[in-house]
Amino acid sequence: MKLTFIDLFCGIGGFRQALEKGGHKCVFSSDWDPDAQFVYKQNYGELPQGDISQFLGSDLPRYEVLCGGFPCQPFSISGSQKGFGDTRGTLLHEILRISYETRPQVLFLENVRNYLSHNGGQTMRVTRNLLDEAGYEVFFKVLNASDFGVPQKRERLFFVCFRKDLKITKFTFPKPCPKNVALEDFLLPANDPRLDELVVKRNDLRLRDCMPESRQNKPLRIGTVGKGGQGERVYSTKGHAITLSAFGGGVGAKTGMYLVGNRVRRLHPEECRRIMGFPDGFILHSKRNVSYKQFGNSVPVPVVFAVWTEIELTLKMAKMRT
Repeated sequence: MKLTFIDLFCGIGGFRQALEKGGHKCVFSSDWDPDAQFVYKQNYGELPQGDISQFLGSDLPRYEVLCGGFPCQPFSISGSQKGFGDTRGTLLHEILRISYETRPQVLFLENVRNYLSHNGGQTMRVTRNLLDEAGYEVFFKVLNASDFGVPQKRERLFFVCFRKDLKITKFTFPKPCPKNVALEDFLLPANDPRLDELVVKRNDLRLRDCMPESRQNKPLRIGTVGKGGQGERVYSTKGHAITLSAFGGGVGAKTGMYLVGNRVRRLHPEECRRIMGFPDGFILHSKRNVSYKQFGNSVPVPVVFAVWTEIELTLKMAKMRT
């Protein structure tokens, strides 16, 4: 069963990587960020369209799956009295609008874990109600990349929504399948000259006397600089990386700091590529900070692929029942 999909708020194509791996075809992509558009074209041979709010459903080719990692933007949640109108000006509104206009079989969406608790949980309640009103059965779950062979603690909320006429009332998210992987398996060679500029030299560096000897599927903190706040912590490569971030401050901003050999350093964008599950040969942006931002905003490909595999199975079973 080969399906067509659209890649909204596509960034550098994490969803596309996973669905194309399954043999499915992207027929439309959209992102308004010029740097994301540039990297996307370099890797997929097409320039994403810009602001999706400028497109009608009738402007899009026929497709079956809508993919999108949408930002957690605030919207009116005063009892959701205006329903769909409460979301105007947000990217959730555009997802709902396109869904009303094109009626895809599946909405496959992603957001940060904190979306669940945003504004006391009311944002999530309104979102579920609106997706239900749009005609979709809504399933959601927080998944951690560390549980799917990715050496990075990255917890993200995934939505899988099936159009109600498909009569799919049950969906099972993939079960964790942790592998014996650690950050040390994904690092560049120690003699790579590109790593020199990532070394952190601080007089206030404090490391623990006893270092981890065995692997664990989580970040292993072994030291600090400064006051030890976020962005000032050092981790072992025997564990997993902390969550890559598009923003964030501190000397270890965006990637965290790790003791590699006898040096404490940040990660290189190529190492970020690896721990997000993007393939060898994926072309990065030439500016390091742009790459950090792009990977921090992206989705871990192995997790998306694991969820997509369950979506495929569910669709096949529903088709067999008809």
